[in-house]
Amino acid sequence: MTLWLDVEDLFHYALRNPRPSGIQRLSFELYRGLREVLGEGVRFCRHDPVGDGLRVVSWEAVEHLFSRMQRPSPPAHAPAARAAAGRRLGLLRRLAGRLPLAMRDPLMQAVGAQRAALEAQRAVIGHGGRVLRAAPSLLRGPASEDDTGTMGPGQDIRAIARPGDVLGVLGSPWFHHDYAGFIHRATGGIPMRKALLVYDLIPMLRPEWCDAGLVRVFSQWFGGFAPEVDQILAISDATARDVEAWAVREGIALRHPILSVPVGTGFSGPPAEAASALPAGLEPGYALVVSTVEARKNHHLAFRVWRRMLEEMPHDRVPPLVFAGRIGWLVQDLMQQIENSGHLGGKLVVVPDPTDSDLAALYRGCRFTLFPSLYEGWGLPVTESLSFGKLCIASDRTSVPEAGGPFCLYIDPENVTAATDVIRRACTDDALIAEREAAISEGFRPVAWREAAAALAGRLGLHPA
Repeated sequence: MTLWLDVEDLFHYALRNPRPSGIQRLSFELYRGLREVLGEGVRFCRHDPVGDGLRVVSWEAVEHLFSRMQRPSPPAHAPAARAAAGRRLGLLRRLAGRLPLAMRDPLMQAVGAQRAALEAQRAVIGHGGRVLRAAPSLLRGPASEDDTGTMGPGQDIRAIARPGDVLGVLGSPWFHHDYAGFIHRATGGIPMRKALLVYDLIPMLRPEWCDAGLVRVFSQWFGGFAPEVDQILAISDATARDVEAWAVREGIALRHPILSVPVGTGFSGPPAEAASALPAGLEPGYALVVSTVEARKNHHLAFRVWRRMLEEMPHDRVPPLVFAGRIGWLVQDLMQQIENSGHLGGKLVVVPDPTDSDLAALYRGCRFTLFPSLYEGWGLPVTESLSFGKLCIASDRTSVPEAGGPFCLYIDPENVTAATDVIRRACTDDALIAEREAAISEGFRPVAWREAAAALAGRLGLHPA
């Protein structure tokens, strides 16, 4: 029995984003863990760029892509051509980011397909007769990726998948306008079980915090695919309850009870092991917020709290505040406020698109972390903070208390006054920090990604050979 994992969304995401967000990091760590647990019992596939098919892609190609997304930005002395290419790519990503999602994702799919076609054309021109002679084996052979993530012609899984195999969807493929139909066609009638890992239903439950295009495409994807799935898994009990409530509202009879899976913690692989320095001028002892800067994550609360503390406390008693993460949607007003305030007089530092090694350095150097999110499917930065032995002041909403357990200080993310009281104490009370760090050191036990992957495999009835 083979577990086939659709990883197209990871490559699709990398077309327009230089760094992974939480979903991409979580899914990649599960891919790595499943490979460790199941060995050759797990295989990976991507969407055929010119047809309705799923084609084999090697684990090395997936790993290479993720490693590429962890590379440091080019240094200032990089060759002019490379720097210019980086500027062009950054401009393309910024322009694409301003398009409605309904236009943006088809555009990026077209760009990916065009790149694949150009790579194939370049190979034919460059290798001539050798390519023609090798064509049959290429069509049967494993997929390959170049440094851009372009897919070569891998084997169609319809030729090798067997009845009883499992097709796992552990990422975020909602960019596909007809995912349920695509999967039906791509599996060619092979009786494969389908498994879906759900992160959250935020675009449907709290659309006010999302891009309007995302609300539309996510709702279409989930509403079309979830009823076809044999086993739905969730990353938290809170998300499982949300899916169950959705099924009741929609009158959909799920085929099996929804099972939650544990979420791992930590950075794995060479990129995370590399040393990384703090941003210039930033000394240890700051407060840290790790997440994409978007409305739902509630960075605005942190901004208001720091503004209030700077008005009420001596300047040197207020630690710097660091926002580490990609700049997302619905935060134009906040970013303008940050700029207009001179980054709160220099007290607010924004670290966009950090690598895993950057994040590890930031976690190690902080006094505490802050996670005031209004709605979550899990809360990966909470468990990351605890895994580094750092107190997290976290939202008391949805799944976040599952992630933080008894080790966090919890706040109402909509009550700025009460939050200010808790955060001010964490900024000034060394005994509180020491007490909380001792409790974390003694009691917090992070879940390894391999353990999370083994639990997921077990939920699907898959075990090492």
